[in-house]
Amino acid sequence: MTGTKTHFAPETAPCGRKSGGEHLVDDDGYGLIIRDQFFDCGCRRIRHEYHDGSIHLSAIRHDGKRVKDPLQADHGS
Repeated sequence: MTGTKTHFAPETAPCGRKSGGEHLVDDDGYGLIIRDQFFDCGCRRIRHEYHDGSIHLSAIRHDGKRVKDPLQADHGS
């Protein structure tokens, strides 16, 4: 799998704070794409696209609590 890591400007994290962080993208070239955002505050936003086309989205606050997070802009494009 090939992966890239980039920094992103502050945006609203799952906890509601404005925070920057790192955006990681891994792609196996066959349809599996893993996109993770790691915010400086400790929150995380996860998007996994699988070979069959299914997508798993989740957001975790810096205190470890899962939250229902509205869809955000796609930073991988």
